[in-house]
Amino acid sequence: MTDIRQLLLAAFEIEHREHIDAIRLALGAATEGRAPDWNDIFRRAHSLKGASRAVDLPPVEAVAHRLETLFERINAGDTPLDRDAANATHLALDRIEAYVAALKHEPSPAMPGDAVAALDRRLGAEEPAPEPAPPAPAPAPAAPPLEPSPRAPAAAEPPPEAGAALLRVPAEAVEALARASHDLTSTLGGEAAMAEGLARIARLSADLRGRAETSAAALARGADGADGAGVEAARRDLHGLSAALSGLVREANDLARRHVVLSNAVDGAAARVRAEAERLALVPAETVLGALARSLRETARAQGHEVDVTLRGLDLPVDRAMLQVLKDPVLHALRNALSHGAEPVAARVAAGKPDALGIGLEVAIRGGRLSVSVLDDGPGPDLAAIAAQGRRRGLLAPDEAADPEALLALVFEPGFSTAGTVDTLSGRGFGLAVVADAARTLQGSVRLEPRQPWGTALTMSLPLSAARRSLLLVEAGGATYALPGADVERLLRLPRDGLPQAMGRTILRIAGADGAEASLPLMPLAELLGLASGSRPQGMLTAIVLRSGAGRLALAVETLRDVRTLLVLPAPAVGADPGLISGTVILPGDVPVLVLDPEGLAARSGLARAGLPPGMSDTPGTMTEAPRSTVRATILVVDDSITTRTLEKGILEAAGYRVVVCVDGQDALERLRAGIEPVDLVLADVEMPRLDGFGLLKALRADERFARLPLVLMTSRGDAQDVARGLDLGADAYLTKQKFDQRHLLDTIGQLL
Repeated sequence: MTDIRQLLLAAFEIEHREHIDAIRLALGAATEGRAPDWNDIFRRAHSLKGASRAVDLPPVEAVAHRLETLFERINAGDTPLDRDAANATHLALDRIEAYVAALKHEPSPAMPGDAVAALDRRLGAEEPAPEPAPPAPAPAPAAPPLEPSPRAPAAAEPPPEAGAALLRVPAEAVEALARASHDLTSTLGGEAAMAEGLARIARLSADLRGRAETSAAALARGADGADGAGVEAARRDLHGLSAALSGLVREANDLARRHVVLSNAVDGAAARVRAEAERLALVPAETVLGALARSLRETARAQGHEVDVTLRGLDLPVDRAMLQVLKDPVLHALRNALSHGAEPVAARVAAGKPDALGIGLEVAIRGGRLSVSVLDDGPGPDLAAIAAQGRRRGLLAPDEAADPEALLALVFEPGFSTAGTVDTLSGRGFGLAVVADAARTLQGSVRLEPRQPWGTALTMSLPLSAARRSLLLVEAGGATYALPGADVERLLRLPRDGLPQAMGRTILRIAGADGAEASLPLMPLAELLGLASGSRPQGMLTAIVLRSGAGRLALAVETLRDVRTLLVLPAPAVGADPGLISGTVILPGDVPVLVLDPEGLAARSGLARAGLPPGMSDTPGTMTEAPRSTVRATILVVDDSITTRTLEKGILEAAGYRVVVCVDGQDALERLRAGIEPVDLVLADVEMPRLDGFGLLKALRADERFARLPLVLMTSRGDAQDVARGLDLGADAYLTKQKFDQRHLLDTIGQLL
């Protein structure tokens, strides 16, 4: 237990410095006449309070609770940031730093009561003060106005830069990386021998060239009859020259062989360095999130509630930096589940629930993304209370009837809370806002929804951190795609004529691990992706058997391109189908390739086997193919992201459109004015260099030639003001990437054309 405690305190020591330094930097903006970001300052204090509770430091929690109350009042305009408020804030931050530094030397140091007293005086003594701790032997004097007070000697070492990423890694992992680096350095030493061999070949080549020129001159003189004896000597020299050339060829071949061996050794050593470096960043989720269960149980006991906490999937390796970002948001989500899920025991028994509130934390990989879920079996979301609070805050019109999904999205607004009172657990409405901010920071999303038969589920869907993975590159529909190598079970080359047919589908019969034969429908990958399949050649067929969940999937592809270990980047914001794409890789020449998700392919394969056309869901009226009357319309795609351009181009070309692309608004404007080709519609991003989407739209509407040219804006900026601005400038449609799917895009284009 002592070792775990020390590990938690070591992590808190880094975390509390980051929060305190960020608060100080933000407050320092006031001295320069710049307005601080009070929302960020408040969240820092809020996170500091939650982190101190997680490591069982009540004195720090008490001070942080008063700080967040003070910042909340300053942000609301109820309390000014005057000298007393600034002095009290800096004194409180100094006392927290000194207290944490003293933990290295004693388990329960004294927290001077002057910081709490100063904050209580500023707050009007409305916040309940904890029992006063014994005063420090020599309290530091109060800080001057808007200047940090002197730090205690124990905390005098300079803090890290604000926002710096700090990681604690096992010593053996660092040693393994050092060994791999040493191996790489030693292997690279062979380059010196290679350089010496090349220099020797260069010298021999120069010598042979001189001898060849001398022999050629002697032969020329002999041909003129001037030097008969020289001709014979030149012939002997040529024989020697031939032997020397043979030796040169042998040495060159030997050098080439050694170069291949050296290159392979360098690649292997570099791969070991890369693997060890990546291993440093991946740790089990339990190392960061595991301590939150104890914190939640202690909080429940303090609130007089019984709770059963269940942890699942915390052995999953996750990027360490991502876990550090998720720690506070997950703690807020757990506390929110406790606050809003707690019910009287009698009510739980009457509903058929266990006496204790059940709260679960689950970490999993779903659809190629990291899923972090907080679940409870409480009463579930109170939609009526959420709607009432939304109307009070002006987020809903008085007579507006919002659907449940829209209502549940309101809870992530800063300051939104349905709690009746404010306490140390809830009521301020910033816990879920912290969760939403973290999801956006990690380029993910968060969703709150009711569970059946009761309870609430909060799920963050996040991209996996970039990592190198073995991938199988295949060609389908004339395009290249990547499949996770770990999910490839078999590669087969089979005669087409010998394969059985059933219900219009080719069947692949293969033996399972238990020896039993299994029959799998063979689905063309191009068909699953909604692409135009090439002609069906006679002869051999290339098939891939993928593992998908508990089952298997057989795919037919046109070509097997390569097997490579590549850096997999997060999936882009748009794509043919978010369920099919788990990431992106960049091939040489800046060629983006989509990494397909076997789970998504299996789901799409199930729809196809059910008789639905590719690119069409089981919901009526959702076909993805272009209207026949617009099959050869030309669309200009404008986006500064090569991945997004390629994806949109692929979607539109698969639907039958002709597509041209431009890298930004200025490039598109110049191309349109040059009249290189007739364009029927423009699909443009908003945020681009040189000329953004709004500027392009304004320029086109001011030109008589393009005033009626349909233009669709598609961007990650989905704010109501941005949408209104785009439509006011004359955009025919405004699509957001967060809610993008190809059916909506193609339907919109079909209506405009």
